[in-house]
Amino acid sequence: MSLLHDLEATILARKDADPDTSWTAKLLAKGPEKCAEKFGEEAIEAIIEAAKGNKAGLASEGADVLYHFLVMLAARDVALDDVLKVLAERQGLSGIAEKATRPKG
Repeated sequence: MSLLHDLEATILARKDADPDTSWTAKLLAKGPEKCAEKFGEEAIEAIIEAAKGNKAGLASEGADVLYHFLVMLAARDVALDDVLKVLAERQGLSGIAEKATRPKG
């Protein structure tokens, strides 16, 4: 099991925890839309650190992005393995060829 799978398991275990004692439970209790908003905020913070060339800041914000991405997935009952399956299916394709296979619209 990977570190991301371990983190996913922790997030899922805290889905029904008391929001007063768990940050993850508090996020999830606010609903999927708030989880998505928080993920977006963290992604912007990572972009800022990348643009500044701050490697340590980017690593820290990157960790926040990965955590909030997994929370967002959990809020919509999407498993990390579902995402990894899509990545595996794309492996070996060029980005241009992969995008050409996506539905238009």
